Amino acid sequence: MKKRVVNLIAVVGIAAFAMSCGSNRNADKMASSNEIDIQMQINYCAEQAEKALNLIPDDNKSIPRNIASGSKEWQYVNYKDWTSGFWPGELWYIYELTGDEKWKKAADKYTGYLTPLSVEQALDHDLGFQVFNSFGNGYRLTKNPEYKNVILKAADTLATLFNPNVGTILSWPREVPNMEWPQHNTIMDNMINLELLFWASKNGGERSLYDMAVSHADVTMANHFRSDYTSYHVVVYDRETGEPIKKVTHQGYADNSLWARGQAWAIYGYTMVYRETRDKKYLDFAKKVTNVYLERLPEDLIPYWDFDSPQIPDAPRDASAAAVVASALLELSQYVEDPKKSSEYLSKAKAIMAELSKNYQSGQENSAALLHSTGHFPSGSEIDYSIIYADYYYAEAVSRLKKINAKMAAQNEVVQHSNG
Repeated sequence: MKKRVVNLIAVVGIAAFAMSCGSNRNADKMASSNEIDIQMQINYCAEQAEKALNLIPDDNKSIPRNIASGSKEWQYVNYKDWTSGFWPGELWYIYELTGDEKWKKAADKYTGYLTPLSVEQALDHDLGFQVFNSFGNGYRLTKNPEYKNVILKAADTLATLFNPNVGTILSWPREVPNMEWPQHNTIMDNMINLELLFWASKNGGERSLYDMAVSHADVTMANHFRSDYTSYHVVVYDRETGEPIKKVTHQGYADNSLWARGQAWAIYGYTMVYRETRDKKYLDFAKKVTNVYLERLPEDLIPYWDFDSPQIPDAPRDASAAAVVASALLELSQYVEDPKKSSEYLSKAKAIMAELSKNYQSGQENSAALLHSTGHFPSGSEIDYSIIYADYYYAEAVSRLKKINAKMAAQNEVVQHSNG
């Protein structure tokens, strides 16, 4: 009798899963997305990173950022570039996924390039991207006390950009077009940098760092979103009164359009804030900003660079936004209590990863992992490029999916044992 009940539950679960996937492409596509070969993706990421390692100049400063369409040549940046933490972060994920010490050595080398960020004046809000992706992942995997010291110093440096009159961190402490400098600007990307503050506050830093992160999340929630939960890229505040002056979409098509990567940062950011606070208002909000993004995706689940671009369906795609969302959805699926919604998010994440692995991998075209990302379309920058942060979030998604699969396998084993 017990086995019959278990079988009935399994049938109901499969049916619910199929219903939740019916709105995208077709049931067969979504079903096949659940059969991602994790080891194949691990091998692929490692192979591409190996190619890139062999190309990087050994000058103690060059960090890969992007490759133009049709090219095999990386464009390199130094530690001050906002993308500098993604390459060492990707290497740390490959080390975690493979266990091969050569990746630990490489990750440590490129992480070390970023050490000056912990003692220099904050150039902008991107210290989280830079330091936590590199030193943060490094400390998580090695517990190297020197890494921890850098992270704590960087968090204190990031905190110098917090404006208590506004309640958020200043994103660009310099003249940027349309930002009304010296007024206070905050961009959606900044949500990701809050993880640095949360971590530091729980690992030896001041409690005020936690409070700053919560304040930033709350003020952003109140001002950065329209009634349908789509987001503006930037809100400019009066630096004295904290009142919003204007809301713009700096890297999107128009101020009232939905810039794909901006919404991706919101999904990832509020999922992370829920993890760090366990305040369900952030989980509820993460679901709302996620749902509107998923509802507007094209059939193949890879967004155009802006959902409102007049060039659709010929507009450039943004694989980086897809990779960010895939990684975020994997985490979000583990927090959502509704089994049907959890299954939907997990299925969508797998389907996005399947599409990226099938049609967006660089393969022999260059030594990046993914093709077809869009950096800053309005400025004509990095359009249809391979961009390092797409590779980072793809590697993170592979790591997260591997852990979820292992967790589910362990749970299934317990069920089978209890009914054996």
